[in-house]
Amino acid sequence: MNERLIEQLRSKYLEIFGERPQILAKAPGRANIIGEHTDYNGGFVLPVGIDKNIYAFSSKRNDRTVHIYSYDFQESASFSTEELTYEDTKRWVNYQKGVFNELQKAGYELSGINMVFGGDIPVAAGLSSSAALELVTAVTLESLFNLNIDDLELIKLCRSAEKNFVGVQCGIMDQFASRMAKKDYAVLLDCKTLEYKYIPFKQDEYYIVLCNTLKKRELVDSEYNKRKKECEEGVTFFQKFNPEVEFLRDVDVDLFNSKKNEMPDIIRKRCGHVIYENKRVIDCVEALGKDDFERVKKLLFESHYSLKDLYEVSCRELDILVEIAGDCEGVSGSRMMGAGFGGCTINLVPLSGIEKFCNTIKSEYYKQTSIKPEIYICRIEDGACVID
Repeated sequence: MNERLIEQLRSKYLEIFGERPQILAKAPGRANIIGEHTDYNGGFVLPVGIDKNIYAFSSKRNDRTVHIYSYDFQESASFSTEELTYEDTKRWVNYQKGVFNELQKAGYELSGINMVFGGDIPVAAGLSSSAALELVTAVTLESLFNLNIDDLELIKLCRSAEKNFVGVQCGIMDQFASRMAKKDYAVLLDCKTLEYKYIPFKQDEYYIVLCNTLKKRELVDSEYNKRKKECEEGVTFFQKFNPEVEFLRDVDVDLFNSKKNEMPDIIRKRCGHVIYENKRVIDCVEALGKDDFERVKKLLFESHYSLKDLYEVSCRELDILVEIAGDCEGVSGSRMMGAGFGGCTINLVPLSGIEKFCNTIKSEYYKQTSIKPEIYICRIEDGACVID
């Protein structure tokens, strides 16, 4: 935990509200080892919670007013739980308003709260700071008002907050990972059934290292919606041969290969990525279980080039980072992570090679782009909870 940040937030809470907070909650960002653009296709993903968190100090009020201070943005927002409308200027508060809105729609009784929150999750890096903000708000409300909400219901409510109130058509992986993450484990999640399994990850041998391109991500929303529509067209195509197909995850490799030449080129490429990416997730879990990091390495690189060539969501900067990582000794895989067009790559790096890897990434990436990348060396940690 970031003890220095926690103390700064505690001091700010005392300064603003003149009282000690009742609880401290935290929610982690997430990294996804493999399984990209599969979640909204009902497929498989393999995320982890990382040791970058949003922390929130909070107390219950006796009225319906909510006062929230964002330490990162250095600004306050106030609203009534009886009047929840979209905020056009301080947009960060919409994620919290959305959680209040969904909980109340579900019949949970809430009053106002005081909150000071801040975090060390890099913003706009594809590490799901928005989901972490939703989850830290949700576990705070659950604790303050003794709501006893089932984990899966809480996850679904937070996803609905982002979809219905904020207006982002997201999958469920980010909220699930932020809540259900477990130290020393990845989470194999079936995004169709929400069944999950914890997969051991050898943190004593490998670190997850995230390299941020620092490229401003453009066209992400419009291209995301376009890919989603193209995948839906693929589902419609395969339903002609199997009416039980609901998502692309229901299409196996054999059916795809037998019919792919009958598909429009773009739809074939999009479906090819998703269908084989689901298989790569399952293969990666098997490889991790056998400590076969050569196989893991192959799968991660395959995932990247599929995202680049078939799903077409990579960019020059991401490709450069992956190519540099591929030339680094001992690295067990690298790929772009997240929606694409910028953001981070995820890299599995042996402990003994961390310093050399980071130095190589910094120097080679700068040579080719004139950009100094940000590098986050991550440990896997537990999901959203009340700490104190």
